[in-house]
Amino acid sequence: MDTIVLNTAYFPPVQYMARVKEAARVVVERHDSYGKQGYRNRCEILTANGPLALVVPVRGAAHGERLLTGEARVDYSTRWQRVHARAIEAAYGKSPFYDYYMDEFEGFFRREERFLVDLNAGIMERLMDCLGIARDVSFSDGYAREVAAGVADFRDVFHPKRARRAREDDHVFKVYHQTFNDRFPFVHGLSVLDLLFNVGPDARACL
Repeated sequence: MDTIVLNTAYFPPVQYMARVKEAARVVVERHDSYGKQGYRNRCEILTANGPLALVVPVRGAAHGERLLTGEARVDYSTRWQRVHARAIEAAYGKSPFYDYYMDEFEGFFRREERFLVDLNAGIMERLMDCLGIARDVSFSDGYAREVAAGVADFRDVFHPKRARRAREDDHVFKVYHQTFNDRFPFVHGLSVLDLLFNVGPDARACL
């Protein structure tokens, strides 16, 4: 696969990163209308009580105005970073590779990026480093309803709610050991952090 275009995502799901691995070039859409309840500002982890969504608060548009994804600003009026970091530690603190990888991401729970796309871009870069994926990643120059020939459109393919997906992704990846697998069957759609913390250097091969 040559070029793919994707929505921005906060600690994206395993399937999302699998598509990044397969592509030669990745374009992240930032000129689309900002959509709520998607992976743009949330990820899902597996806790002792089951899947948990971690949501980044975003400042909405003024009444009656359209908010573009690239204009979405992170809201730091609450201590969501601390909540996210503690939830991840509670879920994965005892997983085999938590200590090995968590240092790579702690900075994202301390510094304050102004725009959501910039926060996500930094996370994406660090994830690719951890997974050994070297790809050309850039932002879109403008919104196009139809992508150019030779470009695979994965915008709105990855969404927590099936009804909100443009289509289903047909990628098949290996089932791996998950924390709390003695309590729950294998859970699809979790953040790639779940994969990294559980299988470590084998994560790339699992994608």
